[in-house]
Amino acid sequence: MKVLEGSSGVKSLLNHLATPRKLPPQLAWKYASEPELLGWRIKARNYNTTIANALLVLMLAIVLGLALYQYHTSVFEPGFSKVLIYVLFFFFISTPAVCMTHQRMNFAYRFTASGAEFCEWKNFPEWTLRFLTCLAIVSAILFACMASLYRDAGFLIYAVIAPAKMMLLRASMSSKAYRDLQTEFHHRTYEWSRFTLVVFDKKQALVGLEFGWYDNYMNKDSLSTAPLFAKRRELDHLLVFFEAQLPHLPRVARPIDRAA
Repeated sequence: MKVLEGSSGVKSLLNHLATPRKLPPQLAWKYASEPELLGWRIKARNYNTTIANALLVLMLAIVLGLALYQYHTSVFEPGFSKVLIYVLFFFFISTPAVCMTHQRMNFAYRFTASGAEFCEWKNFPEWTLRFLTCLAIVSAILFACMASLYRDAGFLIYAVIAPAKMMLLRASMSSKAYRDLQTEFHHRTYEWSRFTLVVFDKKQALVGLEFGWYDNYMNKDSLSTAPLFAKRRELDHLLVFFEAQLPHLPRVARPIDRAA
């Protein structure tokens, strides 16, 4: 009875805290006609976050060092305008680095009597194009104002070059090849009988469901673990839910690969 109450509690908690489970038009629930036992949607980083964070710090350190070097070796006179130039330079170079190392995927989960459905998708980040356009306009205006204020034609060169580089980057990001690279849609369906183990990783606050599948390349049966991304405080509630739905399966504590 306690398990059933806990299962009801986790559904209530997740429904309250999660965002609506609306899917993009490219995806649809297979068992949409069945009552939902549990479901939620979340944005998460489906890769090794420790490595990504370390890579971001390294890239920002390199960009900062390059900006400082350019600042101390440039021909501009020290002052606010010179600082502004290299602050803009730092943000212009570091923005793509942040976008690369902190991308998030949309995940939606739905459990019914027939089994589990996992949808994941990544839409093209339109905000980056708007950001680059705004940055190009702002930088052009600032450099033009500094050229007028300091009566220095050198700022006019930056007023043309800096926005042009940003718009070239924007154009390359608008290409179909780049958009296709940054867009993904996946839908996976599992019957309850396919799951062989419930895995939990408290360090990453992840619950995983191990399932069997046949590897055609290796010509053998294999096991994989599907990570379920959720809020850290919901870890124990998810374990209660799977204890109710999969009481015959053991629970094991071990690291879970986020990119599985």
